[in-house]
Amino acid sequence: MSEYQAAHVHIPPDRMRVWRFHPLVWVLLPLAALLIQFYARRFVHFLSYLELPLLVTVYFALMRRQPLAGAMAGCAIGLAEDSLTPQYLGMYGIANTVIGYLAGSISLRFDSENHGLRFLVAFGFFIAHQCFYWLLVHSLLGTGETFQVPQTLIAAFLNAVIALPLFHLFDRLKSEAQ
Repeated sequence: MSEYQAAHVHIPPDRMRVWRFHPLVWVLLPLAALLIQFYARRFVHFLSYLELPLLVTVYFALMRRQPLAGAMAGCAIGLAEDSLTPQYLGMYGIANTVIGYLAGSISLRFDSENHGLRFLVAFGFFIAHQCFYWLLVHSLLGTGETFQVPQTLIAAFLNAVIALPLFHLFDRLKSEAQ
């Protein structure tokens, strides 16, 4: 048994599918997430914990099962998110690129359609994204902000709860790659 086969023994072959999306989905879904994110923070303050662009990045990376595709999606979505914020251009781009790559890598090892895994991935990647973003802003820009652990954990849980029905909705937009 090869190393590749040994690493994937626990996933049945019918569950190790790569999904594709219509080109409009690649554009419209992140655009909708960015606009909802932008307006939710601006007009409905209690929804400011949502990180819809991050959830879209994680979803695309999980479904494509390609770390490079996840990184590219994360980069594009992150840079678009940067353009809508008063922050320096590139902070969300870098953070989302790393998260997209990691999500694509994890999807090679585990069944990305498992609801428990989706919850854990959304929870874990939200925390990783916040930590990485804080590290970038703190080290590159020299801000004195402290990392808010309790708020981050609560927001991670809420984003993971939102991710489950959201990912289920997104599943309707995919088709199996040839």
